[in-house]
Amino acid sequence: MCGFAGFAGDACALGDGQALLAEMARAIAHRGPDGQGIYLAPGIGLPHVRLSIVGLADGKQPMTDLLGRFTIAFNGEIFNYVELRDDLKSRGVVFRTGSDTEVLLQLYAAYGAACLSRLNGDFAFAIWDAQERRLMLARDRMGVRPLFYTQHKGTLYFASEVKALLRVPGIEAELDPFALDQIFTLWAPIAPRTAFRNIFELEPGQFLTLDNGKPSLHEYWTLDYPDGGDHGDTLESNAQEELRALLTDATRLRMRADVPVGSYLSGGLDSSLIAALAAPMAPGGLNTFSVTFDDAEHDESAFQQEMAQALGTRYRSVACRSGDIAGSFTDVIRFTERPVLRTAPAPLYALAGLVRDEGMKVVLTGEGADEVFAGYDIFREARVRRFCARQPASKIRPHLFRKLYPYLPGLKQQSPEYLAAFFGAATDRADDPLFSHRPRFRSTAAAKIFYSDDLRATLGAYDAAEELASRLPDRFRRWHPLHQAQYLESRFLLPGYILSSQGDRMAMAHGVEGRFPFLDHRLVEFAARLSPELKLRGLEEKHILRNVARDLLPPTIVRRPKQPYRAPDSRSFVGESEPAYLSETLSQGAIAAGGLFNPRAVAKLHQKCQSQHVSGFRDNAAFVGILSTQLWLDSFNAAGKTNDPRTGVALAKA
Repeated sequence: MCGFAGFAGDACALGDGQALLAEMARAIAHRGPDGQGIYLAPGIGLPHVRLSIVGLADGKQPMTDLLGRFTIAFNGEIFNYVELRDDLKSRGVVFRTGSDTEVLLQLYAAYGAACLSRLNGDFAFAIWDAQERRLMLARDRMGVRPLFYTQHKGTLYFASEVKALLRVPGIEAELDPFALDQIFTLWAPIAPRTAFRNIFELEPGQFLTLDNGKPSLHEYWTLDYPDGGDHGDTLESNAQEELRALLTDATRLRMRADVPVGSYLSGGLDSSLIAALAAPMAPGGLNTFSVTFDDAEHDESAFQQEMAQALGTRYRSVACRSGDIAGSFTDVIRFTERPVLRTAPAPLYALAGLVRDEGMKVVLTGEGADEVFAGYDIFREARVRRFCARQPASKIRPHLFRKLYPYLPGLKQQSPEYLAAFFGAATDRADDPLFSHRPRFRSTAAAKIFYSDDLRATLGAYDAAEELASRLPDRFRRWHPLHQAQYLESRFLLPGYILSSQGDRMAMAHGVEGRFPFLDHRLVEFAARLSPELKLRGLEEKHILRNVARDLLPPTIVRRPKQPYRAPDSRSFVGESEPAYLSETLSQGAIAAGGLFNPRAVAKLHQKCQSQHVSGFRDNAAFVGILSTQLWLDSFNAAGKTNDPRTGVALAKA
């Protein structure tokens, strides 16, 4: 796990290139505190910062093969590198190191871009072919590791984080207002957009090639589901057996490291199951790491301690107390490199700091299980809404809606009419491709009432949700409704927000690598083929996963309803918790200078927040969204107004 950057083109003389590459490396030094290297040759420059996990003594990068033809800069892990190396050895390949980096380099030398289908890993990498003067950039299937790029004066620049690109003279930080509108609707920009104008993100399952200065995009993997109800005749017992074997092997592969591997432990089903599988594989015992909160609404420490005791792990926790979120939020926004609508990344930033303070670099997490096995409330909610659309006169409708969210007591007090209207039970069309997510998008987009007139004029009639709908594949409409909802979560929100703002960025800010057994592509493909009823049985989420966990976890954990990970939002910034930067950041002068929000409306929202009368999702999302946007502008010295950028790079099939 590391970070890299670079350029391909003739814009930089070799002397200037050396200095530029050093600057780009410094910008992402937090990703690789264990070492740094630079490769520079005519037409190519590759800086690399290293977090040494595999091949501690001999895995330095950038790495060039013996013939001097191929050079690689690599971020991430190839978990099946042992098997790949053995296969290459049987074909006569000689290795100089024990690193997965050399395995990837030799695999590319043997198979070219076709090597991607052989990889089981979380990765982003750049490989330069000096003979053909060809560059290839690639990103893993699920989008665990980031990779950004831009073109400037005929040269392609790329990096693990945007910070490195901003070290290039002439590349300035400017906000893309359409990306901001996507965040204020969908929670994340729709890749390849980023928050930065003219800076793009390589999408999951894609690679980019640069030949003779011309870039082209290619897709080598995509998430897919069976048509309609065609899910084969797999018996549930057989499916459970196969799932347990796949998950065990995915965990085993992710325990491979030349340093100790720990595990995050939230107290929920997913992280508990991963910890239970990992504990017997950890030499000397497993270290688990958790976040606790002062208030019962968010705290899961009782379940964490129960699991740690049941597994015999060394339990470490970091307390997220009043003021902690506000105190770290400026750093959080600088590392996540985009505005956010929730404070949830901040406790995870503190958690990664705890891991590093304990002398560890690698942790397993349960992330991805909710997307892969239909664990989110939004999946259950969509099922209830479809039932209500078919049975509009049913008297059990309000009871079903209240049952969905037991951790939101305010919902239980609402009338049946309010609940039906709120969830769109009577108005949303069942054939709408975004049916499952319309209530979320409406609730989030309500925060746009704080937009400035200038921003509204720039956006015009733009509709972020409709752009998302236009990005869906043709086969989408042939899938079961549950699979359509899973695709929206897995293809867009997972890489766009969960794995970035709450995942890679928060962990790598402290030089910590997160590993995700549930996102092993073999397991993802297996789960996609399962009948929807094996994932969502009635309103029981992750049905098959719960059955797999029954003989591994305490009954209280197995039976425990899904409690989404959340953190206090606007109230993290009020009273004694109010940080010194808040009044200036949200002052009418600062808001007016940014040009994105209505200063008077924001002032009223700030007052409402200070009075601690903010309770609804809209105001919480608006407050955090506005604050994080203003901090983003300050952190990157960015302009607040810009025009609509386009990539200009056509997608081709691999």
